[in-house]
Parts: sequence; structure tokens; C-alpha cells
Amino acid sequence: MSGLLDLMNSPMGKQLIQGVAGQTGQSTDQTGSVLSMALPVLMGAMKKNAATPEGAQGLMNALSNKHDGSILDNLGGLFGGGVDSSVMDDGAGILGHVLGNRQPQVENALSSKSGMDAGTIGTILKVAAPILMGYLGKQTRQNNVNDSNGIGDLLGGLMGGGQTAQKQQSLIETFLDSDGDGSILDDVASMALGGKKGGLGGLLGGLFGK
Repeated sequence: MSGLLDLMNSPMGKQLIQGVAGQTGQSTDQTGSVLSMALPVLMGAMKKNAATPEGAQGLMNALSNKHDGSILDNLGGLFGGGVDSSVMDDGAGILGHVLGNRQPQVENALSSKSGMDAGTIGTILKVAAPILMGYLGKQTRQNNVNDSNGIGDLLGGLMGGGQTAQKQQSLIETFLDSDGDGSILDDVASMALGGKKGGLGGLLGGLFGK
């Protein structure tokens, strides 16, 4: 899943982790660990929604309008004085759309894996969702994706392409469709980060030179 791995390892990824950590008062290690599991699940949920023509068109409309990537141009400003309520409300709307009634299950699973309370996880997801949409919006422009067919291919490519993407997607769909305790998140995070296994501190340790 080189797309997300590249994002998490980029200066923007570090800024995202540090900004979200500052917003929630959590350590960068814990925040990075949560994001490394949450972002693949959110992207997988978007890909699942985009599997229908209506879902794909709805996602394309969002990416070409509100979520065109401009949010990424000033992450320092976004996090500088605390994330503005309009961004949080936007994040809540995105989560409701892509996760639906599975949102509490995702939050609880991330909570059980990270040891962070579900309320804080919810805040992290609300901040991360508009940024992930902005990242996708920027990718659609850079890759000249302009129709609903191309969006599924783009999401698949960001999830590693080929069999990796298919395996990752089936893991995520199993997770979203089950009432499991989140044990599958280790596998999701491992695939997203190129084979690194889950575990606090370890997942993104390389990001901070630990």
C-alpha cells in the first residue's frame, strides 16, 4: 500500500500526526499508531462505497468540489490554533457517509488496539477524514482521474495495487462487516505499512527515528 505508506512517511504525514496529537493531547507514537490503522480502514470503506456507480459518482463530486486537496496547503494553519469546528463537522459527515452504522465498531476496535478511549479515537477520525479526502482530491487531479470508473482504480492503486490491494480490501470489508474485536486491524496495519506488524510505538517508530 505504497500510497498510504508514502503519505505517512512524508513531511505532510509527520505534520498530520503531530497536529492530531496536539489536538487530542495524545503522544505522537500513539496517534501515529491509531492513524496507521484508521486511514487504511477509511480508504477501504471509501473504495467499498465507490464500488457502486452512485457511490463512485458521489465521491468524485466531493473530490472535485469541497475536497479538492486545498486543505493540505496549510496544515500548519489548520492545526495552529486548534482544528476549527467546521473541519470537525465535515469530518463527522464524511465518517457518517463512509462508515455509517459501523462507526462505533471501528472506534471501539481502534480503542481496544491502542488503549486510547473511544471518544479520543472519534476526534482523531474526525480530523483525519477531511485530510484523507483532501489527499484523495489532490491525487485525482495529479492522476487526471475525471470519471467514476477511475476513482476505484485510484483507490486500489493507493492500497498497493494488484493482489495486495485485493487482500487488503477483503480484510477491511471483513472487518467492516463483522462484529469482531478489532484483531484484524493488526493485519490491516501490517499490510498498509509494508509488512510492519501492529503495536504501539512500533508501527511508525521509523517515522520519528526511534
